[in-house]
Amino acid sequence: MSHVVTIEEPQANPQVSQTRCGVKSGTWGNVSSSRPYDFLYDPLFIVSSEKDYAQANIQANLIRNRLRKVPRFRTMFSNLIHYPRYSLYWSKADPVPPFIRQEWKRHEEKHREALWHLAITDTSFQMAKEVYADPEVTGKNRYKYFERPFLPFHQQMPLNVVFAVTKTEPYTFPPTSAKYPPIPSKCTVGTQTDYRDAEVQTDPYSPEYVVCQESIPELLTLATLTWGRGLPAGQAEVEMIERAREKRAWEATLPFLSDTSQFEKRRRMMNAMERKEWAFREQEIEKLQEIRLEVLKELLKKRDENQNEVNMKHLNAQWSKLQEAKEAKLAQIQHRHVSAIRKLVGKGKNIEGKLERRNIIKDYSDYASQVYGPLSRLGRFPDNNSEDFVVKNHYLNTYEGLVELESCLPDFVTQPRIRPPKPKVTTTKAGFLKRAARMDRELAEVHKAILDKKNKVLEPKKLLRFLQRKSLPQPRLPTPTLEMSSNEEEDIEMAVIYLQKLLRGRVVQNTMFEGKEKRLELIQELRTSHALQEDDRLLKKAEKQVTLALQRQRNLHEHKVSLVENHLAGLEGRVLADMFDFLSKELVRLQEERRIHAFAMLAERQRRMREAEESGRRQVEQRRLREEDQIFKEVVKVHQSTVTSYLEDIILNTEENTAEEQARAEIEKMAEEINDIAYEMESRRTQLQSEEIVAELVYSFLIPEVQKDFVKEKELVKFSSCCLIPEDNHL
Repeated sequence: MSHVVTIEEPQANPQVSQTRCGVKSGTWGNVSSSRPYDFLYDPLFIVSSEKDYAQANIQANLIRNRLRKVPRFRTMFSNLIHYPRYSLYWSKADPVPPFIRQEWKRHEEKHREALWHLAITDTSFQMAKEVYADPEVTGKNRYKYFERPFLPFHQQMPLNVVFAVTKTEPYTFPPTSAKYPPIPSKCTVGTQTDYRDAEVQTDPYSPEYVVCQESIPELLTLATLTWGRGLPAGQAEVEMIERAREKRAWEATLPFLSDTSQFEKRRRMMNAMERKEWAFREQEIEKLQEIRLEVLKELLKKRDENQNEVNMKHLNAQWSKLQEAKEAKLAQIQHRHVSAIRKLVGKGKNIEGKLERRNIIKDYSDYASQVYGPLSRLGRFPDNNSEDFVVKNHYLNTYEGLVELESCLPDFVTQPRIRPPKPKVTTTKAGFLKRAARMDRELAEVHKAILDKKNKVLEPKKLLRFLQRKSLPQPRLPTPTLEMSSNEEEDIEMAVIYLQKLLRGRVVQNTMFEGKEKRLELIQELRTSHALQEDDRLLKKAEKQVTLALQRQRNLHEHKVSLVENHLAGLEGRVLADMFDFLSKELVRLQEERRIHAFAMLAERQRRMREAEESGRRQVEQRRLREEDQIFKEVVKVHQSTVTSYLEDIILNTEENTAEEQARAEIEKMAEEINDIAYEMESRRTQLQSEEIVAELVYSFLIPEVQKDFVKEKELVKFSSCCLIPEDNHL
């Protein structure tokens, strides 16, 4: 197996030298406005933020592809898929040199870097010293500098263990040694925390605290609860706190161990408490077991669902595979069936098996014969020599001709205009509904009513299994009557009633008249078919015989005319079909010729464009080689300057280390001399001086403590007086 090794040199931005020198050569062609690595090389290329800088870096990596095509020499000229001509390899070479920083530089860093370069080139320029702001350790930034809080009772004691109350003994100072104790070489001053005292912190800050002697606050018993492990407190934590309070109250009621008479009572109380604790523990274990059982059931259910899903996928895949095999088998059978039918038809045409001569006249007179339309499955391809009929034209052979033809096309061909259909107006200018629209609506209503009546299904009457009460309709309210005071008013009322009757009768007459006008044709048809008088019947019978005679004569005439027209139409259709068939075939052939010619022109144009691109790539490659040579020279210069600065740094560091070692030696020598002098003074000190020093130390230690106790007592007195005043007022 052959391995292809790609060796590539690191490539830099191909337009770096052009950017640095500011020279634009006429032979290089047009320079693009933006280049891939301008955000690294060009000092004038400024991005607004780190997000834009990352976006520019991603675009540069996407534009400059690092995939390299390496040809395979054994299959270099192969067109087969399983024998490719080349392989794709990922180039490990970075197009950006390693000495160029690719991190995001803020505006302050760029300004400082520019000043640093100016100070290197210009010795007279002096950079201003950086002034650092006050960290404010004891101010607003105090939360950044604190130690980890001390957590008492870190190890939780079991509830069934009870310790006796220990008495604190007074503190005794250790005896003073003759020599000074050794000074530790290391000490921890403070530790900066990883958390902030804000909303985003994960572990809240616990401040330091001081516990008074012989007092254990209840809050310190919850020191084992931390954020995320018990805090914020839930129902289980609250129950635990209540149990701890009950336990402390129970501990207070226990007899002391020093009282031997109450030892049996203490043992019984502890046994009862132990049984109670064991019962509570058993309940907790049962709850945990139930929770684990539910979790196990859910896991088993999910596993079964996943297994069923996998089985369904396998079944679906197998079913689709069998369906594909079935379809392929059916297609193969259909193909064999068509071939067998074709052979049987051919044999059926010549049952006796006689050999017939070819009728040339019949073949050339029939445009559907093999002469005009040979079958390709018989080995005849009529379009083989279609190049002989190519129409050569300037507008079709050249690109300029195609552009000219395209310019001659009207605008509506390239820019189609679609007009929306106007809505159908069903109302007049005065706002009334048109007669046609009213008629359509009435017809639609009638059609709907007919369909509803037709589709209506009569529900069969159900047999009564039980007696049902029939609801009687409510009686109609009596018509109110107006009592008349005089005959004149009664006459007026009768006149009004008579007028109402006339109006209602007129409305009924109008309705009847409109119905008669609408169904006038139906009425006439009924009159013609259901005449009541004998004369009318005879007259209708005579009219019917005359009409039937005229219809027979007309049918005979139409039959003769149709026979002549069918004969003429058959002759015309045969001629027109042959002519249209010939014209359609010629049109298809001409369209195919033009399409093939257009493809040839497009292929020629693409070949020319590829040649132009190849020549441009060669020019770009030559230019890149020249730029890489220049970049290599600049890199060598930078390496030389780097070596010089590296040697200077080594010399300066050596001088600093030597000076530091000498200073340490001198300081150690001076410390030894000071220690000797101090030891000598200690040996000459008298008893009176020692007592005076001890008295000063005791005074400085006891007096502040006495003042502190005095202040506490004073505060307690004030607090008790404040608590007693409301009780007196209440009394």
